[in-house]
Amino acid sequence: MKTIADLKIGERGIIVNFTDDELSLKLLEMGCLPGTQVTMTHIAPFGDPIAVKVSGYVLSMRKDEAATIVVA
Repeated sequence: MKTIADLKIGERGIIVNFTDDELSLKLLEMGCLPGTQVTMTHIAPFGDPIAVKVSGYVLSMRKDEAATIVVA
């Protein structure tokens, strides 16, 4: 099972599922819908936070939040 947190800069994935039901509502509202392509754009020097391009904009999130988004 690969998550957004596992992606390297420039790598892409398609959102498949979420592992945290509570957090998934917040992520859905921000445009992280199943079937949407995401691209890792930035990783902070110490690895947290990260930024991904999703639905035409760059979304910054904590690595533990990104680890709840399963990608293919």
